Amino acid sequence: MSEEAVIDVTGLERHFGSQAALGGINLRVPRGQVFGIVGENGAGKTTLIKHILGLYRAQHGTVRVFGMDPVQHPQEVLSRIGYLSEEPDLPPWMRISELMCYMAAFYPKWDADYAAELMDAFQLNPAKKIKELSKGQRARAGLVAAQAHRPDLLLLDEPSSGLDPLVRRDILGAVIRTVVDEGRTVVFSSHLLSEVERVSDQVTMISTGKLVLEGPLEDVLSNHRRLVLGGGLQGARPSLPGQLSCEQKGTHWTVVCEGQADELGAAARAAQWDLLNDFSVSLDEIFLARSGVDAESGKKVA
Repeated sequence: MSEEAVIDVTGLERHFGSQAALGGINLRVPRGQVFGIVGENGAGKTTLIKHILGLYRAQHGTVRVFGMDPVQHPQEVLSRIGYLSEEPDLPPWMRISELMCYMAAFYPKWDADYAAELMDAFQLNPAKKIKELSKGQRARAGLVAAQAHRPDLLLLDEPSSGLDPLVRRDILGAVIRTVVDEGRTVVFSSHLLSEVERVSDQVTMISTGKLVLEGPLEDVLSNHRRLVLGGGLQGARPSLPGQLSCEQKGTHWTVVCEGQADELGAAARAAQWDLLNDFSVSLDEIFLARSGVDAESGKKVA
């Protein structure tokens, strides 16, 4: 029997009035991995995370974290979670050192030495007040506060949105250390798919509240190809097995498909297309092909 999942979501639905925010989401997060949740802003990622935190009660379906309903068992669940949002809600009047003392009071497993190590790595001055920090420094302070009790589950909801590349690298580096060094679990939600691709073991794609694709990142990437086709029958448009998107560029067609390169190439030739090129694809390209939405801008692409 497989090990119990850290997070197990089944058939989760959420409506705000007549607006469907989540439509039948199924999600299983195994222990000891970085699990990426990707999608455009407004796709439902934060709504999903609020259910995991027990801030929302499931209208339909079930949510279990460490085998428990987070709404019914908030203390048992939240004591084992570290959480960082896009805009960390930190008391502006506190100094960083005071914030760490304040957080330590809530977590018996708070590791003051680890907090000091992280603050040093992130170049945070303990004497500075929160209100004096830049957005990037607040994100770093929030990450220390979320991580220093060594939570079994670290939830990062758009943690690097709008931040400079150096801060993003710091955050992602800390995510990697959390998993690799101690075998704990990270859920990393972002519309910046290139960052999720850099660190994730598993990935779930959500668009307009619906699950578009999920699986091990390596499998997701290896099972999609971008083909450049030429020739073909006059006036014909490519239609290949697993085809997700098709765009004409001059006399050539660019097609993104789900499938293996050799099988797709054979299918193209059988349909009398010339295979001019065959490329691997990024998570961004896969999401766009499947959803028709550019994740970073959140806009539909014709």
